Amino acid sequence: MPAECNVRPSAAIVGAGFGGVGMAIRLKQAGFDDLTIYERGESVGGVWRANTYPGAACDVPSHMYSFSFARGDRWTRRYAPQEEILDYLERITDGFGLRPHLRLGTEISEASFDEATGRWTVVTEAGDSNEVDLLITACGQLTTPAIPAVEGIEDFTGPTFHSATWDHGLDLDGLDVAVVGTGASAIQFVPAIAERTRSLTIYQRSAPWIVPKWDRGYPAWERRLFQRVPARVGISRLGLFSMFEAFTYAFTGSDWMMPPFRKTADRFRERELADRALRRKATPDYDIGCKRVLFSSDWYSTLARPDVELIDEPIARVTAAGIIGADGVERLADAIIYGTGFRSHDFVAPMEVRGIAGRSLNEEWARKPEAHLGTGVSGFPNMFVLYGPNTNHGSGSVLYTLESQFNQVVDAAERLRESRLRYLQVRPDAQARFAAEIERRSADTVWVNGGCVNWYLNEEGQNTNNWPGPWLEYRRRTRRLDPADYEFVA
Repeated sequence: MPAECNVRPSAAIVGAGFGGVGMAIRLKQAGFDDLTIYERGESVGGVWRANTYPGAACDVPSHMYSFSFARGDRWTRRYAPQEEILDYLERITDGFGLRPHLRLGTEISEASFDEATGRWTVVTEAGDSNEVDLLITACGQLTTPAIPAVEGIEDFTGPTFHSATWDHGLDLDGLDVAVVGTGASAIQFVPAIAERTRSLTIYQRSAPWIVPKWDRGYPAWERRLFQRVPARVGISRLGLFSMFEAFTYAFTGSDWMMPPFRKTADRFRERELADRALRRKATPDYDIGCKRVLFSSDWYSTLARPDVELIDEPIARVTAAGIIGADGVERLADAIIYGTGFRSHDFVAPMEVRGIAGRSLNEEWARKPEAHLGTGVSGFPNMFVLYGPNTNHGSGSVLYTLESQFNQVVDAAERLRESRLRYLQVRPDAQARFAAEIERRSADTVWVNGGCVNWYLNEEGQNTNNWPGPWLEYRRRTRRLDPADYEFVA
């Protein structure tokens, strides 16, 4: 192997959402310019490009939903709408000179590692290939829509779509619409379309915990202040982080912190819903935090509308003309919209990734996805997974996780360059210890013990998505690679 091959390691980044764009910026800041960002869509943005449903907005305050190295200072609201978040990503893509590195409309079908050279070969759906030193997946956890396996789902003759693939060509005015699911997306689009439809029938598997969304518009003078006084944004970020970090402690074992959060949600529901029967349907039967707590100030008022019906029972089957509930009643619908979330355990799918000796990552993750500190995987050298297993937030902003992971990847790239290594990889024992730690610490969390079915756990009830601790701890542990956890091969 030529000694100079890893003087400036090259990298392939798969995905151009927050993870891919932010990672590229950090690598360029560290002096790594040989980057290729592959994005299957026609623009950057990830979920914020794909999810354009009415009412789409961030459920984390805007100042927490931007990078510390590219602070957002142009938000018009406390909770930024989808269009502004996408604009932020477009602006920082231009501002940090990423356009030449983008390969839009390009999906990676497979990536394979060559142990002899220490390089990855990535192959596109079109058959083009590229050899790089680093493979960084930024596919996200919430990118592949999940459609429920309901009997008769193919029999419905009207238009039907998932919230992530919204049919903007369909005029909802005056239609009878059925909505399946009451998760984070439905909480936003249902109030946004209720004024247009003739009727809305909402099918709920379990009621969500909801707290008021203290949203407001920023007046022009305040927006100018954000741009001229960066400390104002920094103070806001610090205050918001402290609040969300407190929620994290409550969800991961500090039970004494839960009652205030629960009381806030209960009082809000009681104030908004005067009808006792409806309030009973809208009351969760599991602990707060077991599923993601949702922020909305117009969900309950929408449920209380005379043209909205909440069905709090399983769907028996879909028919050609509507949906039959467990009560045997067929409720007719002109259209069905699925707000049923995403397949949250497909961290790199549909890409096929093969590591040392042809090991398949999808096969190894079939039962339980694992990655050391959510980032590196044993047997897959020079590969890093952004927003991978156990890096999700039960509370807070995923961008904080991503920035923590960026530190690890940059450190790895610098080690490859400075030591002229062929590759580095997580030791199997280090990954096994981390997996055992996750399982042990998850046992005390509300996600495991809260009495709900959530997307954080796999079919065996193991936590595969959430970090079971405070985020300051995660930032500290990911600041640098721990040499004891890695094998370095020259």
